[in-house]
Amino acid sequence: MSEPSPPDDASVGTPPVSVVVPVLNEGRHLRDAVAQVLSQAYAGELEVVLALGPSADGTDAVAADLVASDARVRTVANPTGRTPAALNAAIRAARHDVIVRVDGHAEIPSDYVATVVRTLRETGADNVGGLMKAVGRSAFERAVACAMRSRIGVGGGTFHVGGGAGPVDTVYLGAFRRSALERVGGYDERYTRTQDWHLNLRLRQSGGTVWFTPDLEVTYRPRSSVTALARQYFQYGRWRRVVAREHPETVNARYLAPPVMVVGTTAATLLGLFWPPALLVPTAYAVGVVVGGVAISGGEPPRTRALTPVALATMHWSWGVGFLTSPRSLGRGSA
Repeated sequence: MSEPSPPDDASVGTPPVSVVVPVLNEGRHLRDAVAQVLSQAYAGELEVVLALGPSADGTDAVAADLVASDARVRTVANPTGRTPAALNAAIRAARHDVIVRVDGHAEIPSDYVATVVRTLRETGADNVGGLMKAVGRSAFERAVACAMRSRIGVGGGTFHVGGGAGPVDTVYLGAFRRSALERVGGYDERYTRTQDWHLNLRLRQSGGTVWFTPDLEVTYRPRSSVTALARQYFQYGRWRRVVAREHPETVNARYLAPPVMVVGTTAATLLGLFWPPALLVPTAYAVGVVVGGVAISGGEPPRTRALTPVALATMHWSWGVGFLTSPRSLGRGSA
């Protein structure tokens, strides 16, 4: 990959920044999330654009109060409630050339905006992001966090497991140059999931650079139950298959591992009913998940360590089944 182009003069210093936030049923977290943005240690001008979906938990009242309390906060409507549509609406309404995405329940450090602006300037990248730091509260959430921070859980994505600064395939959230978003037409609104990955793919295909910096850490709160985690990763698998159909050149061993495991383990289990040696395959997978789960959860309380293999297996199987059962009609709606 070629090195990023030098930054232009407009990016020097502390340019004004628009922070865009897709919001749906974030009544519990929105006030704190916006407060973290408005209290950033950044000398430049800031505005916050909230794209409000059809919430049912009082989110709109919280947003209205935030607008009334601070002139830097504005809202736009997102009738569909879908994340890519929310982001596009907020970006269209944003006034500035540096666009920073934040989620309605995000927990960002006080130097987040300053760091992304500096990194955009220094690297010339089109998108900058950092580490999605999974942090759980309950025993199961902590187990999921262990799985999400490990290569055996998520396959080694830099924004999950960390790494050195440099060009990557994708990053968590993201801070963009408006010109880059306009070059690729913004988020593809067909993608209700994996829209970030797909946007970053298009940025890279258009000659841009997506840059990871370990200087950024955003706290992410994992799903709190097996059912919620399974639903999340099932959808991830389904939508990653959509990307694979449209962009077969992106398929690699990391993404094929879960569906191959599902097919192989299921077939071996069925064969084992008639030929017992075949049961070595599912047995080996189970042992691997248990041993791996214990290994990546060192230092955690006993209950979290016991639940980590459950989290790993839920992520693997849900992603794999989602990938295998993804219907061809998915993602074919109009943008």
